[in-house]
Amino acid sequence: MTCVAAIQMASGPNIDANINEASRSIKAAKDAGAELIVLPENFALMGIHEIDHVKNAETYGAGKIQKFLAEQAAKHKVWIVGGTIPIVGIEKDKARSACIVFNDKGEQVARYDKIHLFDVELIDSNENYTESLTTEPGEDVVVFDSPFGKIGLAICYDLRFPELFRAMMDKGAEIFAIPSAFTAITGRAHWEVILRARAIENSTYVIAAAQGGYHVSGRETFGNSMIVDPWGSVIDCLPSGSGFVIATLDKERLNSIRRNFPSISHRKL
Repeated sequence: MTCVAAIQMASGPNIDANINEASRSIKAAKDAGAELIVLPENFALMGIHEIDHVKNAETYGAGKIQKFLAEQAAKHKVWIVGGTIPIVGIEKDKARSACIVFNDKGEQVARYDKIHLFDVELIDSNENYTESLTTEPGEDVVVFDSPFGKIGLAICYDLRFPELFRAMMDKGAEIFAIPSAFTAITGRAHWEVILRARAIENSTYVIAAAQGGYHVSGRETFGNSMIVDPWGSVIDCLPSGSGFVIATLDKERLNSIRRNFPSISHRKL
């Protein structure tokens, strides 16, 4: 049995204010029993403009945000999936959207760079996003070992690409950790159904930490951070506001579902 939490925030452009709020939520989740804590996408910086992430990009292994996460993990003796952090990219004027994982000693143990970039136009709300203008995509599928099982990492828009989750499951993933910042429009339409689908089709736990609220940039994010079990049941959900969801993951339940309903082994393609 493992107690896990997903933190929900409504981050803004002030890094210090954001990490102060994250610190309070991490402590609260730890006090509630969490051993593994997942933060949302852009937890430390939800800029007014996309270029703000490039201007504040950190060198991998150094920087205020990474130092904060390492200190929090060591202080509270928890594993932290660090949402996303802007990390200096290879291309000029672009940053990587990196999810970095810290163990309970404050050591970096895994890094996933967002592969699928959010380049869309939402006609109903007159919103336009072109993430690829300032973000450099990652290339690697990441699954890492932890005391809680094998954990696969994905970020927000990645959710719409089931082949990524199949690739993680093929690498042994038993838990998907998914920092996100879904828009209000797309979240209402698709968020829960996609999360539950990814859990069901891979017989895998899903921990989805979301941004939820109104941001200084004028953007509204959907919230509804949730933890889903391998049968597709929502164990806990936070519809709106800052806080966290928490649940106990049962590896024996996962193994039982995979053993008694072995759809993974029935694949033909």
